[in-house]
Amino acid sequence: MKIDPDIRTRIEKIVSSDHVVLFMKGRRGAPQCGFSATTTQLLDQLVPDYSTVDVLQDPEIRNGIKEFSSWPTIPQLYVGGEFIGGCDIISEMFGTGELEEALGIPKAANTAPDLTITDTAAKALQEISGPSAGRELHLSIDARLQNNLYFGPIEERELSTVTNGIQIYMSAQTAVRADGLTIDAESTSSGPAFRIENPNLPKVKDITAQKVKEMLDSGENFGLYDVRTPEEIQIARISGAIALDEDIRNKLEKSDKKGTIVFFCHHGGRSQSVAEHFAALGYENVFNLIGGIDSWAQDVDQSVRRY
Repeated sequence: MKIDPDIRTRIEKIVSSDHVVLFMKGRRGAPQCGFSATTTQLLDQLVPDYSTVDVLQDPEIRNGIKEFSSWPTIPQLYVGGEFIGGCDIISEMFGTGELEEALGIPKAANTAPDLTITDTAAKALQEISGPSAGRELHLSIDARLQNNLYFGPIEERELSTVTNGIQIYMSAQTAVRADGLTIDAESTSSGPAFRIENPNLPKVKDITAQKVKEMLDSGENFGLYDVRTPEEIQIARISGAIALDEDIRNKLEKSDKKGTIVFFCHHGGRSQSVAEHFAALGYENVFNLIGGIDSWAQDVDQSVRRY
């Protein structure tokens, strides 16, 4: 079936809008089918940012992309304007290392990292691991430097290393990002809580409420982003701050990385995580407001409600 010219033009614009574009069911972080989930998981390991198009929200694009690429299924990956393939092909390319080449990423060396597992963490891991096959310990650090420690079967091309009596498996990409990493644990009422300290994480700078006020008063060009929930924003807000909803977040992820951005939440914990995310994307001047809006209410503007 011949594709409608207007739909073809729309698809061509989408394909050329970013270096890596994935047509999928759902969106990154919330895939709506297993094949889309697999594909995003593989891409997340290799690239910090890419565009996704939810074909479930646009039937014309869903049908048109199949004709455009002469490929009958979703997801579909485009890199540099060229069609790469669907889930099976992407998975195969990931396994052979060809996907890194297609994405223009240097191939990671097969070298196990130098990492530390503390005595406390080693003891906790030994207690919860169990002897069953298929429950080996894995470490995953994606391209956004998000950590994941889990048990599961050994996967193709994984490296392994033994530290403090604990064997741990990981991909070559994770191994590069894990060098110098420390895994620790502390006891809680619900069991051990593991903590990962990674010296390779990009640095987020602290900033005081008074300094942010000075920057606002001087007219300095920077972005001030509120990561709290809409309900919290209704309770108290900082004039000039932008609520970091999904649309704003997506735009910010694709913006110029040289600008200054400041994040805040209620007390500074949630905004620290968000700030680390954007630092991992390559932003050079990322700040977290110490104490959040509660500090602002105490030190800058007492009219702002505390909660």
